[in-house]
Amino acid sequence: MTNFDESDLIYVRELGIDDIAPVYHLGEELFTSDLYPYLYRTWDEWEVIGLYNTDPEYCLVAETNGELAGFILGTIITKASWTYGYILWLGVNPRFQRQGVADKLVDKVVSRMIEDGARFMLVDTDPTNTAAVKFFNRKGFGNIRQHIFLSMNLSKHPHYGRLIDYEHQKAERAGYRRSRPAIRPRKSDGVANELVLNPLVKEHPITEEQK
Repeated sequence: MTNFDESDLIYVRELGIDDIAPVYHLGEELFTSDLYPYLYRTWDEWEVIGLYNTDPEYCLVAETNGELAGFILGTIITKASWTYGYILWLGVNPRFQRQGVADKLVDKVVSRMIEDGARFMLVDTDPTNTAAVKFFNRKGFGNIRQHIFLSMNLSKHPHYGRLIDYEHQKAERAGYRRSRPAIRPRKSDGVANELVLNPLVKEHPITEEQK
């Protein structure tokens, strides 16, 4: 199913296989490590591919004049007697922001989830993404709960230091083995022995004149 609005030429349709790469790259452009580190850590091509394979009806793209304007990726979760609609990703091309792209995508996926039995909607975003928080509040989402993420710099962990020391020692041992001179055979003491050890040296037979 598609949704075409002739007034503003924003066309919403299901994600196709040829949309996977453009959607992934748009997400890379939007979910940067500087702005949204949590979104950056969890966004990858398998997010798009996985949801395309499992929930294609809730993976939609918006385009205008044949250009990708935005995308939404969602899923349905059924637990006990509850069926949840869950919007995992929403992204709008910066060139088409504030033109109703996100509204059309969310409205379309929510209506599909209602038709499929969802009675509760979930969405999450980086708490520093104030624009997204305001947008979802405007769309009727509320009851905000913040999830705390903690981090550790492993370069300061004792085991990390021991591992680095071990790798340095291993590299030094390998370099020492390579730099040692090759063992050469001991030089012979006499000419007789040299003749015996060198098979290329031939003895000339003694002639009758030499006797």
